[in-house]
Amino acid sequence: MITISRRDFIRKAALGSGAAAFVLASMGKLAANPLGLPIGCQVWPLRSMLADFPAFAKKIGELGVTRLELCSPLGYGKQFASLANGKEVRTILADHGLQSESSHFTLDELRNTQEKCIEWAKEIGITQMITASLGDGNGGSKPTLDQVKQAADEYNRTAAVSAKAGLQQGLHNEGFELSIVDGKRTYDLLLDLLDPALVKFQFQMSTITSGFVAADYFAKYPGRFFSMHLQDVDLSSQSPASEPGRRRQVALGQGSIDWVKTFAAAKVGGVKNYFVEQTWELTQQSVAYLKTLNV
Repeated sequence: MITISRRDFIRKAALGSGAAAFVLASMGKLAANPLGLPIGCQVWPLRSMLADFPAFAKKIGELGVTRLELCSPLGYGKQFASLANGKEVRTILADHGLQSESSHFTLDELRNTQEKCIEWAKEIGITQMITASLGDGNGGSKPTLDQVKQAADEYNRTAAVSAKAGLQQGLHNEGFELSIVDGKRTYDLLLDLLDPALVKFQFQMSTITSGFVAADYFAKYPGRFFSMHLQDVDLSSQSPASEPGRRRQVALGQGSIDWVKTFAAAKVGGVKNYFVEQTWELTQQSVAYLKTLNV
């Protein structure tokens, strides 16, 4: 099938008749992004492609992605060095029809260099500053209740600094958040302990392998979420012996997650954006799927 950019189509349609306007309207329906929100992509799984950032921006833009969620070069290291000049990044994004309103920051860099993080974020236009986890992101954490409370107190203070700068702090869910404390999930404890005005949540869809179902959380905690990381997993697949509990990740729509139910619940949860977080091959398939999903 011959592809044409939306910009070129609109330009040519403007020179045509009313029939072109009809086709454009039909095209919009066929590519109805879920919730009417732009399709986004998190750069972490694609970090090997970032060395030539303009080339990457062109490639991801041609795919139909218009939002990128970044990882801070201050905390995530040399693979993200091409993102260091925030003003330059913003220009490159704009040149390819992209924006970035969200980025991940490590807990250590927020502890030690938060003002620099905020400065970099503002240069790009980022308004959401997210931390992947308040503890061990590898699933090995077994915190005590006191440790969870201390982590929440610290993050509330961090988020208050961001809020004064006009930025919203967010929390993702990784190993620490998936742990159990006194019979209760650490994630649920944090939803109780973190200030709803200061900290919003970004749901990691792949945690369904640990029993975390996004639609259930969105319904239980309305308005507490602002974002999602999109992956799909096949829960019927076999876990590798070396990685018990892991399931094979697949493109959106090919696994066990009910995406219509998820996006419908996301409205209640308060979700404002979502980012495919997968390999390049799966990203291509997942973005194509999102274009067909009218929720």
